[in-house]
Amino acid sequence: MLALSLSAQPAMAQSVLRDAETEALLQDLADPLVEAAGLAPGNVDIVLLNDPSINAFVAGGQAIYIHSGLIHAADNANQVQGVIAHELGHITGGHIVRYGEGISDASNISILSLLLGVGAAVAGAGDAAMGVMMAGQRAALGKFLAFSRVQESSADAAGAQYLSTAGISGKGSLEFFGKLQNQAQRYGRDQSEEASFNQTHPLSAERITRLREDYVRDPAWERETDPALEARFQRVKAKLYGFLTPPDRTLVYYPESDQRVEAHYARAYAYHKEALIADALSETDALLAKDPNDPYFLELKGQVLLESGRPDEALPALRKATELSKNEPLIASILGHALIATEDQSNFEEAEQVLRAAVARDRLNPFAWYQLGVVYAARGDMPRARLASAEQQVMNRRYAEALRSAQVAEEGLPVGSPDWIRAQDISFQARAELERIRDRK
Repeated sequence: MLALSLSAQPAMAQSVLRDAETEALLQDLADPLVEAAGLAPGNVDIVLLNDPSINAFVAGGQAIYIHSGLIHAADNANQVQGVIAHELGHITGGHIVRYGEGISDASNISILSLLLGVGAAVAGAGDAAMGVMMAGQRAALGKFLAFSRVQESSADAAGAQYLSTAGISGKGSLEFFGKLQNQAQRYGRDQSEEASFNQTHPLSAERITRLREDYVRDPAWERETDPALEARFQRVKAKLYGFLTPPDRTLVYYPESDQRVEAHYARAYAYHKEALIADALSETDALLAKDPNDPYFLELKGQVLLESGRPDEALPALRKATELSKNEPLIASILGHALIATEDQSNFEEAEQVLRAAVARDRLNPFAWYQLGVVYAARGDMPRARLASAEQQVMNRRYAEALRSAQVAEEGLPVGSPDWIRAQDISFQARAELERIRDRK
């Protein structure tokens, strides 16, 4: 399915979930906290990963990675903001760099490991922590875990400060810690004082007590989340559930008797996945009856029509969605795909314009690059078709193919042109990655 799409990213083992509505919501949840942390709003990326576990982490740079399972586990938007505030504490504290100083190549900090002990520490810290344990170097492991505890306490304090400065209640943060505590108990982890040495982070009860003291004194403690923001969160949560969960489970969780917006959303995806197109369109029409100018409802209707082999019928909804969203790149790339899928050559010029604008605003969109390559190939512009293929291939870590495509593109493009320079850049990048992979073997 296109509106919610999966794409592999070079830095991540998991696949990234891309969806215009979800990305806009996560950015709006984060921006006041980012500003409170002294960073420029929009300069911290919130990346959603397709992973059912309850987890979030930072892995270097200004990006926070959130698992889809965390969105499903969260009851409200405020709980997600509590997680984001904590992760911002790691970013502003430079903790990823310092983890690297403590144990080389430590790659991320895991929210789930706040409570689940050494096993989660290994999952969160990668090969380095595993190597420490396998070698039986208990003293080194203890030093690493103590270091982690200090950083987690620091991130807690920073996160609490960012929530306060942004005027956001800390209730959600405490509620989410409670969820993690319950999960730890279900897994039978030892939460006693004796076990604290082998905890990657301070024990949950200790952290909740300490944070509660800070939060209840804060003027924002009783402040409610903006109802519009909360409604958007519930929509996105239902959308992700419908996209990622087997249809039979979705229809039990959101039965036909449920006429809320989020229920229509989830059922539309469930029916679409089952190829029950009439039922899926009935749900999208119910959404549009509530708001005919919602770009995401229009996007969904266009998506259902397009993927059921009716691209001509999809065009009006997708054109309107693209216009209302101010040419949002992910929505525009679906419109470009629909224009190509009509197989009407008269639509290809519009498709090229739409897709070129999409990749100009979001270069990390392999689907849009693929569709742009199709347009170039149909026009007989094979050098640019190969360049578009190289863009897509390098993002999907298919470095050998990307190198070949970039080299062919470079040979056919005007020397010194921006596209020729870009083909060279991709060649250098792909070759460097292939050499790095070869050196690791």
